[in-house]
Amino acid sequence: MSTAIRHIHYKPADEELSIWFGPEGRRYKYFGVPEFIYEALRDAESRGRFFNQAIRGKFECRRVDPAEKRRPLRWAS
Repeated sequence: MSTAIRHIHYKPADEELSIWFGPEGRRYKYFGVPEFIYEALRDAESRGRFFNQAIRGKFECRRVDPAEKRRPLRWAS
């Protein structure tokens, strides 16, 4: 397990990759990531090394505000 990358999640329909970094769990979303890149990251011997070579600086990304995780869901009436 990578010490830099704690968790990954992929939404294939949106080509959206979420990565949680470090012990504090900073989350970033990467957009337009092909599924084969996610699969290679998932299966990489070193996720940190693969991330630096194939993802960092190559895809649009944004940091997810920690408060975003705690917002209540809004249901349509």
